[in-house]
Formats: sequence, C-alpha cells, structure tokens
Amino acid sequence: MATINRSVIMKSLPQGAPRPDDFEIKTSELPAITNGQMLLKTRWLTLDPYMRSGFMADPNNVGRCVIGGTVSEVIESRVPGWQPGDLVVGYYGWQEYSIGTPEDLQWNHPDMPIEKWDERLGPASTAVGVLGMTGYTAYEGLINVARVAPGDTVVVSAASGAVGQVVGQIAKIKGATAVGIAGGPEKCRYCVETLGFDACVDYKAGNLPADLAAAVPAGIDIYFENVGGDVLEAVIPLLNPGARVPICGFVAHYNDTPEQRRQTPLQRLKAEGLKVLGKDGSTEGFAFFGFTGLSARHPQAEQALQEMSGWIKAGKLKYRESITEGLSSAPDAFIGMLAGRNFGKTMVKISGQGE
Repeated sequence: MATINRSVIMKSLPQGAPRPDDFEIKTSELPAITNGQMLLKTRWLTLDPYMRSGFMADPNNVGRCVIGGTVSEVIESRVPGWQPGDLVVGYYGWQEYSIGTPEDLQWNHPDMPIEKWDERLGPASTAVGVLGMTGYTAYEGLINVARVAPGDTVVVSAASGAVGQVVGQIAKIKGATAVGIAGGPEKCRYCVETLGFDACVDYKAGNLPADLAAAVPAGIDIYFENVGGDVLEAVIPLLNPGARVPICGFVAHYNDTPEQRRQTPLQRLKAEGLKVLGKDGSTEGFAFFGFTGLSARHPQAEQALQEMSGWIKAGKLKYRESITEGLSSAPDAFIGMLAGRNFGKTMVKISGQGE
C-alpha cells in the first residue's frame, strides 16, 4: 500500500529573514518498500541555524524538501537486522515519512551511516540534540579543538541555546570558569542558576562591552563562537594572548542580504591578526560536519557519547529543549529560532512511538 506523506518544501529562497510563505507543505504518496528498504515514520526533527546559511541560500534547493536531522521509527522493514519499532538516527528532513536503506547517511557525511538509537543512553529526542550533533559540537569544539584546561576562562555566545548550554557545562566539568552571553534576563538566570555558569551577560541590556569586561576581569582564554556581529566585537579586545577561538557558527549574519554582508568571524579575527583554531589545529575555523557522529574519522565519538550520557545521568549535564508539535509548526519554529525566540535546543515532535 502507498503511504501518504507530508513534507515541507522550500517554496522560495528567503530574502533576509525567512518568512512563512517561503515554505510550503506538500502531500505525496510513497511507494511500497522493496527488498533492502525500510518505511520510516519521523518522530523527532531537529531545527538548526546552518539550514539557513547553507540549504536555504542555494537556488537549486527551491522545490526540495528541507533538510534536517531526524529520529524515525521503523514501521516496516525488508532489511535484515532492522525491525519494526527500531529507532533510526538519520537525515531525512522535514517530512512525516521516508524510505530508508542501511546505506543512508547522517548529515550527508560519508563516514556517518544511519544508526539505531539505544534509549538507555537517553530519550529519543536527545539523539538529535544533546547526545547528537549538538552535544558533539560542544564536546569536540571545547575539549579536542580548544583544549580547555582547568583555570581557563571560557566565554560562549548563544549560551542558553542548543550548543551554548552544553559548552558552558562542559567547561565547568573540566574545571574552567564559564561565562555566557545570552539575550534577556530569563535566559541569563537559567544559565547561572540551573546550568551552573559562573556568570551570564545579557547582550540585550545595551551595554555589552562593559558588562562583558566586568564579567571576565582576567580576560578570555577560550571564546566559543556561535553568533558573530556585535558580540564578537565585544569579545575581541578581551582575548588573552594565546586565546583559542573555535568557530561553530555566526547566526547574526545568516539573514544578511548581499548588501548587508559583513566579514565572517574568521575573516574578522584574521583581520585582527589573531589565530583561529580549526578542527585539526588549522586556522580555518570549524563546522560541525567535520567532527560529529559515530564516524570512522573520529574514534573518540563513542567515548564522547558515553561520557555525556553519564554526565546527564549523574546530574552534571542538564539540557533544555524548545519543542513544537507537528510538521506544520516547523517553519514558524525555525523562523523563531533564528530570531532568538527559542530557549534551548529547537526541535519538532512529529509523532510518538507506535502512533
């Protein structure tokens, strides 16, 4: 029997900030699966800023289903070793159903095949959040790229967001001082009172350079970059000699039109004569594609997953998810995330297991 599938299509490329009418929900039929295939029902969909700077900036993607990491349930299988009820971590995008094979990839990464999720590690949602790409980004960037050490002062922007909340807590676990930058008093209180940051500066208060300087009297040893723009400008004068600046993203730039385009954080820091660490110690910055997932290229990933899962169970690593329900909520949730309206990891619950 054919399966009725709904998917969110990129109707038009955003000009500046995405708008609801840039997206369209389409209904189609999926054919019956054949040998070597599985019918997958999406349970969780992750929404992440990189979608705006990559997929939504490419004219070739107009008319295509929006990309995105997923946790799906196997509904029907004609693949040995994959059974109905298994949870699959994949990259099937903004849709309710998909047809998968064991050769499919996560994040389009050649070293990251789809995998089964073991809920003993954490709830299914964490597979595309704190124990997925988000967590690996924080772990790899802070521990293996920036090489955080006891006594370091670590500053992270978008501190209450998906990656930032993990960065600050790992900094504390490793004996460093954690200072966040977030938008609004509620998010700053959360970082300090719930997550255990030493301080959090509200960039919306209107006095970011002075407030940040007061929060880091000994300067900054590691700046974990998620934002760019005015936040980076406030950070630059406070960087200590030998400071490490891993670049995860720069969401403040993603909605810029060609006329508004500014230097990227990497370009800006190079203009200051500063060295920016890359994923292999290079000077090219880093993006999550290089180090997330249980890939052959990163044998420490299994250790990272077990370690972060253990921290959660021990109460050392907390996380917050900003969840909306149903596929149709994805465009507005994505738009809100880019505008900073999310609180924690942004994701969409498409369905529950067995539904």
